[in-house]
Amino acid sequence: MAARLLVWLAGLLLQTLALAHPLQGGLETALAHYRQLAADPAIQAAWSEPLPPLGARKLEPGKPWAGLPLLARRLTALGDLSPATPPPARYEGELIDAVKAFQRRHGLEADGVIGKHTLAALNIPPATRLKQIELNLDRLRQLPFASRHLLVNVPEFVLRAYAGDEEKLRIRIIVGSAHNHTPTPLFVEEMRYLEFSPYWNVPPSIARKELVPLLRRDPGYFTAEGFEFHDGRRETSAALTEESLDAVLQGRLQLRQRPGPKNALGGVKFVFPNRDNIYMHYTPALRLFAKARRDFSHGCIRVEDPVALVRFVLNDDPAWPKEGILAAMQSGQTRIVRLPEPVPVIITYLTAVADGPEKVSFFPDIYELDGLK
Repeated sequence: MAARLLVWLAGLLLQTLALAHPLQGGLETALAHYRQLAADPAIQAAWSEPLPPLGARKLEPGKPWAGLPLLARRLTALGDLSPATPPPARYEGELIDAVKAFQRRHGLEADGVIGKHTLAALNIPPATRLKQIELNLDRLRQLPFASRHLLVNVPEFVLRAYAGDEEKLRIRIIVGSAHNHTPTPLFVEEMRYLEFSPYWNVPPSIARKELVPLLRRDPGYFTAEGFEFHDGRRETSAALTEESLDAVLQGRLQLRQRPGPKNALGGVKFVFPNRDNIYMHYTPALRLFAKARRDFSHGCIRVEDPVALVRFVLNDDPAWPKEGILAAMQSGQTRIVRLPEPVPVIITYLTAVADGPEKVSFFPDIYELDGLK
């Protein structure tokens, strides 16, 4: 009887996880639209050769450029520019607005300036974008899907929270750096608890490569930033010595940062146990969220709006209003709060997401996983 019950429960779980993800419908509609674009001879002709060189490092508003007519044709075909827009003589007006819309949809700085990254994105034909949509649809179809879950889309630098088919939350995030070869791994785990006012236990690799050399150059940083040494049991020391730094390099001591306003975890840590020791957290470095490309971390995920995320994972528990969450984050006293029920966390890699057939967003393949040319 017990064995049959386990089989039934496993089957029920698989059935739940096999449901289509809410993002799937928009991308399927976009797939049909881009099939039409890729098959249209006039649109094929618009991408038959690349846009001409800029003639300078970048094209700024008010400047002439031989590529303006072709640029307008492409932006019109993609839905970013109205077909009624007059032929451009200079780079100005509605054409700049269309470029900004294009930049927003392609994970670029929406400044209206055409530089090498924007030019490269403009030169990618709809046929290649069609392949990108197909690839990402396949990724979506393979995702597990539970009713309440968090979806972390690495190349978009966005976290979405879902309850059923409804998107409840969309938060900007910072993920692992491609440049420094510290990517955020892709996996599915369950968030089980929160840690308010946490210590930051510095990973050994960061301690060896970054923090110990920094402390040797600038010993004052140790006290100013609230660091201490910890032996993994109960003993701590706030005295910076060469012997302690050597012990960190040898693995006998660990560096950690006490809770407080300078703590790298920003007052709250969202824990979903996994073999890579990846978690979500807040951060005092808020200026980085304003950037279009946000891969700056060592692998963990920084969230811009921790209060909203806490409210979601605690299922809007009235015992945890905004004021209470902020007080716990700022208390300096570590407190662990178990979630009423685990929340699945899906860390995935979608370089194409659609809110409609002509509102498809494409994101740079920062970890080079798409394999498209």
